[in-house]
Amino acid sequence: MPKETGRKSIAQNKRARHDYDILDTYEAGLVLRGTEVKALRAGRASLVDGFAQVSEGEIWLHNVHIPEYTEGTWTNHAPRRKRKMLLHRAEIEKLVGQTQEGGLTLVPLALYWKDGRAKIEIALARGRKSYDKRHALAERDAAREISREMGRRVKGRYR
Repeated sequence: MPKETGRKSIAQNKRARHDYDILDTYEAGLVLRGTEVKALRAGRASLVDGFAQVSEGEIWLHNVHIPEYTEGTWTNHAPRRKRKMLLHRAEIEKLVGQTQEGGLTLVPLALYWKDGRAKIEIALARGRKSYDKRHALAERDAAREISREMGRRVKGRYR
């Protein structure tokens, strides 16, 4: 059987980019059980309420929903169990320092297969206030309108 290559997306957390200012991103491996791997191969997972937490020098992923494998038996996993994340020691120490600093959290952005292994992209993020969210939306809308108008001018279609 040929070895898998490339990146295949399983789940995205689009809400995280709206609710948080992303400061830095990291790629981490996950410690999974067999039925979790099979459920992920079926492309089923949700990162919506997920977060990562540092505990005793290790980083744990909480509230990520990987549904039970339908063909599983009594060996099935709990859908929202906490899962250990695999990072280099230097990365863990850096994240510990930054999260203890205050106001920063670890949020999962994407869950994907990379060369046949399950990986998760986590972000060091700062929460946004509601007025910051509105401001970011207004900036995005203005930039989109400017790019549309520039496209019209380049194509010779003036209003």
